[in-house]
Amino acid sequence: MSDDSDDSDDGDDGDDGDDESRSLRYYVDGELVPAESASIPVTDRGFLYGDAAFETLRAYGGEVFHWDAHADRLAETCDALGMIHGLSDDDLRARIDETLAANSLNEAYVRLSVTRGSQGGRLTPAEAVDPRVVVIVEPLARGGRGSDPVWDGPASVQTVKTRRIPDRSLPARAKTHNYLNGILARVELRVTGADEALMLDADGYVTEGATSNLFFVEDDALCTPSLDGPVLPGITRRVVLDLARQEGIPIRERRFTPDDVRGANEAFLTNSTWELRPVETVDGIQVGDGPVTKLLSRLYDDYVERRHYGGASGDSDGDEN
Repeated sequence: MSDDSDDSDDGDDGDDGDDESRSLRYYVDGELVPAESASIPVTDRGFLYGDAAFETLRAYGGEVFHWDAHADRLAETCDALGMIHGLSDDDLRARIDETLAANSLNEAYVRLSVTRGSQGGRLTPAEAVDPRVVVIVEPLARGGRGSDPVWDGPASVQTVKTRRIPDRSLPARAKTHNYLNGILARVELRVTGADEALMLDADGYVTEGATSNLFFVEDDALCTPSLDGPVLPGITRRVVLDLARQEGIPIRERRFTPDDVRGANEAFLTNSTWELRPVETVDGIQVGDGPVTKLLSRLYDDYVERRHYGGASGDSDGDEN
């Protein structure tokens, strides 16, 4: 659910309802149309049932960040849904590039959706798919060294009662249009006004945020919930872990309790839009960022600078995967 919710970010999924969006053009089912008139049929299965796959991506310098990893995860989601859409990764990438070019955007939030299309009024999907592809873009600030974050200050995080859906019910690796689990978690935040929900699994262990992966520091080790639980394998999450390994930072991936996070020395959230966002409080308890968060944030900016803006190469770029 996270990353690149996330969301991506999102932070969440961007805000396509402001005045600026009205001058944008979105890609909808083969056409570039003004944002304010972009629409899909009410019979689309993505609208009716959440029967669609999506990825939240970020473009730096006109190029999508880690496209191959996002394409692989999109394919995993479609496989989990049993959706054989027949579109190649190159085809989908071309539609993103076309949308960015049509809007003259080099720095952008990008959301790519592939629905099963319209198939009449039945729950069981037909095997034959006429997919519907939608690409939404929104402008963002430049990334890399010296960039301004898209988030407004460190995050306050609140543990919520809404639990993550078990993998046997809906695989965590599947990024589908059915986002009600995360929405219900975010609704709980209205009481305190926290920025992000901390979601637990059915056994009470920490998983992730509504649209983000969680990291915290304990005894100089970088901790993050294991992918063995209902945790989305975020692209930003993976890059951060690669950078930490290159720096020799000890890493702990396992199950953690909410108390582990509340007692952390520092903590931060990741998704494609936020990149790394420091956590200020967890359930009202002061946590704040620290040297590890600051180091990894700087290394992440350097990594983006090298890959997308021609910055001087220092360390290796890490795993492409």
